[in-house]
Amino acid sequence: MWLKNKKINMLEKSIQNLSHTLEEGNFVEWAYLLGNKKEIIKRNLLAGIFRGVGIGIGVTMITAILVMLLQKIVTLNIPIIGEYIADIVEIVEKSR
Repeated sequence: MWLKNKKINMLEKSIQNLSHTLEEGNFVEWAYLLGNKKEIIKRNLLAGIFRGVGIGIGVTMITAILVMLLQKIVTLNIPIIGEYIADIVEIVEKSR
């Protein structure tokens, strides 16, 4: 009887460890995704849309900051660099 209880306790601990490991790895969610193709497509589509929007906003902000910095450099009237930067700023403003 004692050996049987010991085996049951070991089995319970093993099951708890396995359960804990599966919960940490989000195994249930992965199993659901692997079984449901529509869910995979939906998640990837949404992720792609949000990545695209984020990249667009980020590039726009960085470009705007760079143009503002270049305009500030032009106002400093640095002889050689100022002319090139003025041309770049002019091209950017014409393309708007």
